[in-house]
Amino acid sequence: FPAPNFNPIMDAQMLGGALQGFYCDKDMLINILTQRCNAQRLMIAEAYQSMYGRDLIGDLKEQLSDHFKDVMVGLMYPPPLYDAHELWHAMKGVGTDENCLIEILASRTNGELFQMREAYCLQYSNNLQEDIYSETSGHFRDTLMNLVQGTREEGYADPAMAAQDAMVLWEACQQKTGEHKTMLQMILCNKSYQQLWLVFQEFQNISGQDMVDAINECYDGYFQELLVAIVLCVRDKPAYFAYRLYSAIHDFGFHNKTVIRIIIARSEIDLLTIRKRYKERYGKSLFHDIRNFASGHYEKALLAICAGDAEDY
Repeated sequence: FPAPNFNPIMDAQMLGGALQGFYCDKDMLINILTQRCNAQRLMIAEAYQSMYGRDLIGDLKEQLSDHFKDVMVGLMYPPPLYDAHELWHAMKGVGTDENCLIEILASRTNGELFQMREAYCLQYSNNLQEDIYSETSGHFRDTLMNLVQGTREEGYADPAMAAQDAMVLWEACQQKTGEHKTMLQMILCNKSYQQLWLVFQEFQNISGQDMVDAINECYDGYFQELLVAIVLCVRDKPAYFAYRLYSAIHDFGFHNKTVIRIIIARSEIDLLTIRKRYKERYGKSLFHDIRNFASGHYEKALLAICAGDAEDY
């Protein structure tokens, strides 16, 4: 949330002292940057630039290291640029981080996707669609290419059509031809969330099976993971992110990149609800699990963004 009584000039002065002094005051960085909203942080960066003639992101990168640096620098990007930055790093260099592509492209709204494509182009002088095309393959690629266009219908539901779509999905899970895979991803990428809710209910009626179970049974690899991510986001997006965080913390021995990305990217959207879902589903609070697995200023920064209820401490 925006900080009350916000003074960007004072914040910039404090940050200057913290970053340019004899030693780097990391606690001061956490106290200021995690307690301001993104728009306020951008104003602080402007004030910092005019005060010191230096780039705040550049100074953070220079003074900090490791995961703590990733958190503090990540907080300074406007949300579309942060998504673009994560996608760029997921694709550049050796190998591709498919899980990052899945998580971002399956969960963002049309508006977010549009701004992300613009930010990507401005920042990297590359076309996001072309980069995805060259870094992925097969039906996984086709589905990502469909999602990144951000052309999902919005707010529209047609019960009669839902039964037809459910039949198509059911056939696609039976037959698994290339054509069926295409029809499957077209429905999941282009129909509105409201429509897909109805489609999944109809699917359950026709097949006696849950949509996610059917996809897991019929398909494999990244194509299957992407389809499941779309279904989970349609059903309950905060629950999807809670699941991603839980897996990142417990299945991968704390997959730092994923934890940082979700906490920063959702911090002004639905992090409170994600925290709630996490506790409901997994018994422990997100706050508790981060405290158990992270350490030092990195842990402090994540906990400050995540915040916690009194009983989580």
